Amino acid sequence: MMKKLFMAGIAMLTAVAISSCDKDTQNLGNSLTSSVDRFTIAADTFYVESQSIVADSILGRSVYSYLGRLKDPETGSYITSDYMTQFHLLEKISNLLFAKRDSISNRDADNNPQADSCFIDIVVDGFQGDSLAAMKLTMKELGTPVKDGIHYYSNFSPEEKGYVRNDQAAINIDKVYSLTDLTLPDSILNLRYKGTNYNTIRIPLNEPYTDKEGKQYNNYGTYVMQKYYEHPEYFKNSLTFTNHVCPGFYFKTTGGLGIVSEVLTTQLNIYSSYRSYGKTINHQRTFSGSEEVLQTTLISNDKPSIEQLANDDKCTYLKTPAGIFTEVTLPIDDIMDGHENDTITQAKIVFHRMNDFSSISDIIMDEPNTLLMIERDSLYTFFENRNVPNNISSYLAYFSKSYNTYTFNNISNLVTRMYKRTNRTANWNKVVLVPVEVTTTNATSSSSTTSIANIDHQMLITSIRLVGGKGNEHEPVRISVTYSKPINGNL
Repeated sequence: MMKKLFMAGIAMLTAVAISSCDKDTQNLGNSLTSSVDRFTIAADTFYVESQSIVADSILGRSVYSYLGRLKDPETGSYITSDYMTQFHLLEKISNLLFAKRDSISNRDADNNPQADSCFIDIVVDGFQGDSLAAMKLTMKELGTPVKDGIHYYSNFSPEEKGYVRNDQAAINIDKVYSLTDLTLPDSILNLRYKGTNYNTIRIPLNEPYTDKEGKQYNNYGTYVMQKYYEHPEYFKNSLTFTNHVCPGFYFKTTGGLGIVSEVLTTQLNIYSSYRSYGKTINHQRTFSGSEEVLQTTLISNDKPSIEQLANDDKCTYLKTPAGIFTEVTLPIDDIMDGHENDTITQAKIVFHRMNDFSSISDIIMDEPNTLLMIERDSLYTFFENRNVPNNISSYLAYFSKSYNTYTFNNISNLVTRMYKRTNRTANWNKVVLVPVEVTTTNATSSSSTTSIANIDHQMLITSIRLVGGKGNEHEPVRISVTYSKPINGNL
């Protein structure tokens, strides 16, 4: 049974306030409502238990894909991010992807149309680390599409599962890059520093390409174009394109250290030219990776170091990516003891950051900005079902740099929901704190009101220690509860 802490100070202040009222004003509040609307207010606080739990893997789907390798300053271990993407094809323009076959200017010896050039562009929206770090990736062609309709977690490797094409003719390209290309003019670099222009990692696909049937083309773009003219049904939508033309590509970090890039999209760009009214027109066709098609991120980190942090019971951890969550046990039965028929109007819980160093780490890292509180039994299905917080079974809290806290101001609906639950599992009164990225969207094009579009796991490196744990040496974590109880009849 959790120890109950009565707020004697509040009771005393209430008594003083009542005694100071004269005969005409002490029932003023009640006189403004009918007898059926009268109620009393009570408040109480309770201890809350918490512990760290290791997140073996997280759902590998996100608005962004992630690529690179960083050293975790807290553990000294390396965290590597790789990703796979398919390409989206808009159904309404599927018959307008390229110019008419006979108008294409570039042709081979057999008079078949050819692409002028072809590139893969990795468009980077943000990064963590040093943008000048020298990195190496290997781009691998998939032999078969990664199966759709399955939830892939951050420990899923397309290469290990046999999706990567591995014959000698398969695309297997190494690319050395740094995110900031100092060979670009200052005008372009300045735009990128200001966030008004994206960094791009460009990988050429202009060498001869041999498809799985053994047919050779002068480049990968020509392969796609000739498939388009021979089998237009393959370009009906993203599914047919993925199954019959381009299963996708896998991007693997194979060298370098110091940066992880947030990939906004990956583009397959095919350049061609055609004749129209006596003029040569240059044409670009772009196929983009997006949320409409399958994208997965593989996270590799050091499990023993993660487990060592999680075993520190003098605090709890929140660590990303695919690291550590904080599990919280809410004292539901204690909260409702003696208040079975009352209404909980507020239940507030605050989690404080520990700023002192631990025996394991003398590093204080950047904290996750946003936390999701979710019922323990819904930890996986929440993300799999693409849910958003509903302030009933799931809530968001943001880090306050002024107070070094995350505050969930009112989880009263959750407390009531848990208490009324008839089928109590082993985790019936437990929630988990999960660092997340929130994507918002405007309700209308003319409105400034935003709504939550996506909630995804935080994939960048963050870490914070919270007050709590079984061996907590600081003030305990508490939940403050306010009850209201109707008063029947006259006073």
